[in-house]
Amino acid sequence: MFKSMDMHSVKDVPWTGCAVLFLQSLCPSVNLLSLYKDPHGKFSVFKVIKLTLTDSVGGLVGYEILKLHDADPRLGVEVKFVDATVCRRFLESYSSGAVRQSLAQHSCRLLTSPLELEAETELRAGTHTLDNCPSLELCLQHIHQAQPERLRDDEVTALEQQLQNQALGHNPQRPVTQEVSPVPSNCFLFQKRAFEDRMLTPADLQCFSSGVGRQWKHVGRALGKTCRALKGPAIDNLAYEYEREGLYEQAYQLLSRFMQAEGRAARLGRLVRALEDCKLTSLAENMLENHP
Repeated sequence: MFKSMDMHSVKDVPWTGCAVLFLQSLCPSVNLLSLYKDPHGKFSVFKVIKLTLTDSVGGLVGYEILKLHDADPRLGVEVKFVDATVCRRFLESYSSGAVRQSLAQHSCRLLTSPLELEAETELRAGTHTLDNCPSLELCLQHIHQAQPERLRDDEVTALEQQLQNQALGHNPQRPVTQEVSPVPSNCFLFQKRAFEDRMLTPADLQCFSSGVGRQWKHVGRALGKTCRALKGPAIDNLAYEYEREGLYEQAYQLLSRFMQAEGRAARLGRLVRALEDCKLTSLAENMLENHP
């Protein structure tokens, strides 16, 4: 997939980068996203991913999982790298197919799958899809440029602690994820409350456009992590095309494009998560209060 690179092309200086690995099972009996949403399956899926990453880089240091994303129908794994050599090892494992192989083997063992899991994968750094990248060096540069925008998610921290306890022989009677009531598959959590994950409506479109103001581009880029129609120059093109009409129209056209491109997958939960990522929780609260 990638061409090899010179081991000395990256200087020994502090180095960080971020990439998102998207996973989707091609086995009808195993849905990674659904399993992760299930409190009884969450830890097993996390352990499969952690072991897969550990295999791919040859150890536990040099990277950390920041967050697992609902990128329906895929599961997104946001990874921060703090060592260029470790990141290079991961890219080499990904290119050779070793990541998929490791994922299949651990899934078969931990997810009680009757067969080794066949999965579809995609690797992204910012707006760049690395699967089609012509060289490993360029992939490394894209990952370095895509600096992490968040700290490690609290849920990931709890799962890491649970994994560490298990490794040390501590086996709590119930996993940390069961302390929270299970959320139905058609709902999402926001500020510890469950809301129906319904399709976006014209009322949502108007509320968003009225309230997002100058932050509409940031929300667009957050949505663009899982929406092809908002990748690349799409957002800047919208800004230019509707500059005269003002912020409301620019925001309106942004969310309209998202809804048209994603169809039935354009759901309230995805927009609320994007607003949270952009620290626009008050707008999310307003949308949920006025249009529950």
